[in-house]
Amino acid sequence: MKKIALIGSTGNIGRQAAEVVRRNPDRYKIVALVSNSDSAEFKKQVAEFRPALYACASVDKDKALEAACSGADIVFNAAGGFAGLEYSLKAIRAGLPVALANKETLVCGGDFVTAEAARRGSEIIPVDSEHSAIWQCLHFDKSAKVSRLIITASGGAFRNYPPEMLDAVTPAQALDHPTWKMGKKITVDSATLMNKGYEVIEANSLFGVPYENIEAVIQPQSIIHSLAEFADGSCLAQMSYPTMEIPIQLALSYPERLKTTVKPLDFKNSFSLGFEPLERGKYPCFDLALQCGMLGGTAACALNAADEEAVKAFLCGAIKFTDIYRVLDAVMQSTDVRKAESFDRLADCDRSARQSALKYIKRL
Repeated sequence: MKKIALIGSTGNIGRQAAEVVRRNPDRYKIVALVSNSDSAEFKKQVAEFRPALYACASVDKDKALEAACSGADIVFNAAGGFAGLEYSLKAIRAGLPVALANKETLVCGGDFVTAEAARRGSEIIPVDSEHSAIWQCLHFDKSAKVSRLIITASGGAFRNYPPEMLDAVTPAQALDHPTWKMGKKITVDSATLMNKGYEVIEANSLFGVPYENIEAVIQPQSIIHSLAEFADGSCLAQMSYPTMEIPIQLALSYPERLKTTVKPLDFKNSFSLGFEPLERGKYPCFDLALQCGMLGGTAACALNAADEEAVKAFLCGAIKFTDIYRVLDAVMQSTDVRKAESFDRLADCDRSARQSALKYIKRL
């Protein structure tokens, strides 16, 4: 039986991971649970799974961090935001495999995190559907030379909106995603395509493919989750109806594949698999993320902090949707990018960028 430390247990991905455990009680046991708050949902999880250790990060951060390396065989990190980086590092430094659903671990930590994982012998298993798709394709033949990674995007809530309409869109409209049900922050990031920029940064860290060989394209149906192109021109793709159940369960069961509740694709009846180019001018946040990724160091960490504050401000009605990019651009213009050589340096960068973002938001 595989023992699991589940971090971020009450969020969207955390709840789905708990459901995978619930359906497979003979295979998995949750030995540690961490939530950001002592919610009714968290209390229910504690009563159901009866973990040896549980903690609310907002109440006892040290105890919460302890859960990331206490008696588990694998740490499933579904914590939200920059806070998730510290859990990943705690698990990695304990030599544990990490099922990684926290984007910020690699967006902010990048090479620092992957070098630490290599040094400690900790495997990072991607949970994000796009990176799980690439990971599955590359595991088909680990010796094959990859020439290109193609990361797919739904296009978010505003794919069919002309740019001139984006100034007036509301948070409710931004949260109305056409194919995925996700948390509020990532849904807004999907609308700005910041999320896709983050995924390019993550792919560079996870798979070691240069930025110039990673592309993003619109795949409106969200059926093809990503593709890997090899030196001979052939492509492998991972396909399913939009669901996080498959990548979540695979991260826990690997190398075994278990039955899921996901409906198989019906190839006997026609369905569309369309592709569209990504309109770069319409999605300036995507380009800004790529610039920060290629710049390296603490750049993407600063961008992420500013984005968390800008999206929060948009969701509460303090700024317009198009102001999100303005905040990010202003913060990055004033950010001193340094080498990302320690968690403390990343934490300092995170604090500084948040302060800059909040100052700029007040002026809008």
